[in-house]
Amino acid sequence: MAKRDYYEVLGVSKDASAEEIKKAYRKKALQYHPDKNPGNKEAEDKFKEAAEAYEVLRDPNKKQRYDQFGHAGVGGAANGSGFSGFSDIEDIFSAFGDIFGGHFGGFGGFSGSRSYGGSGGGRRVTRGSDLRVKVKLNLREIANGTEKKIKVKKYVQCQHCNGTGAKNASAYSTCSTCRGSGRVTRVTNTLLGQMQTSSTCPSCQGDGKMITDKCTHCAGEGVVRDEEIITIKIPAGVGEGMQMNVTGKGNAARRGGINGDLLVVITEEEHPELVRDGNNLIYNLFLSFPEITLGATAEIPTVESKVKVKIEQGTQPEKILRLRGKGLPEVNGYGRGDLLVRIHVWIPKKLNAEERKMLEKLMESPGFQEGPSSSEKTFFEKMKDIF
Repeated sequence: MAKRDYYEVLGVSKDASAEEIKKAYRKKALQYHPDKNPGNKEAEDKFKEAAEAYEVLRDPNKKQRYDQFGHAGVGGAANGSGFSGFSDIEDIFSAFGDIFGGHFGGFGGFSGSRSYGGSGGGRRVTRGSDLRVKVKLNLREIANGTEKKIKVKKYVQCQHCNGTGAKNASAYSTCSTCRGSGRVTRVTNTLLGQMQTSSTCPSCQGDGKMITDKCTHCAGEGVVRDEEIITIKIPAGVGEGMQMNVTGKGNAARRGGINGDLLVVITEEEHPELVRDGNNLIYNLFLSFPEITLGATAEIPTVESKVKVKIEQGTQPEKILRLRGKGLPEVNGYGRGDLLVRIHVWIPKKLNAEERKMLEKLMESPGFQEGPSSSEKTFFEKMKDIF
């Protein structure tokens, strides 16, 4: 299959500046990143294609040769689909880690066992997959922060082989692919001569040796299935759907790699009386007609306890009383919400004869025929008067 023009791959013109080329590559890399497209072979190929284009166009000398001779000038034609500078995705991350700004490098936030390590030498280190758990909190725990202990089923390091996968220290042989160096070298013929590249050995993952006698407890994997009780400290002010990352508490990696992370998703337990609205809390207070007319003292629930609030005589329905600082804290520790008390009037559905007579008498009283003053009328009532 013919290779696409590198400028076309990145979507830039031939006179694009180095900064424009860098920005274009970053955009493509984020779009087709393997962690954002798990299991998508087409996206993976486009990710590699964009990296190959950037590797050439970012280098003034390679760019000049490419502009003059095309793919043949940088070795692309000699190896068909081969990537002259890299053997796999991990090497791309090692070389261009600064492009990702730490956001996607190292396969940080997605499941699936990954590996990383660069073309600079050394063993390629595998990374265990991430785990995701849900933790339910009540309003008091959200208001004050809390500590939770949860039991997680996951892969842990095999204690019998210390995660190596080998039966003992002598259960190894020299890797025949790299002859113990941990690196493999490829030589590519181009119009400008031979180009030599080096990468981590795919057979031994850079160890330089192979296991000849596997650990019988983990079958050579270095990990076994087990349970672990993990303590999680949750800060005050978290909300529904928020996610916390507990580093290193995910699945253990094969043969002594780096553990994945534990992703903790917050869910909220519904409060019987209070409703959350951001950092504010809402309480619906129902008062009888005599209470709201004559004034009363009401007991209002808060997250911690209860407080008494004075209801002034003649308080109107739907009025909102604000109890400052009685809401929930900001998750970053700055500021606190309020408790909003919404006044409602409870109307009895049934009256006895005596109660009916009393209300009928009140209806004829001047104080109950006056109606709201102009200052008390709502905007819509005032508009109704106008028309």
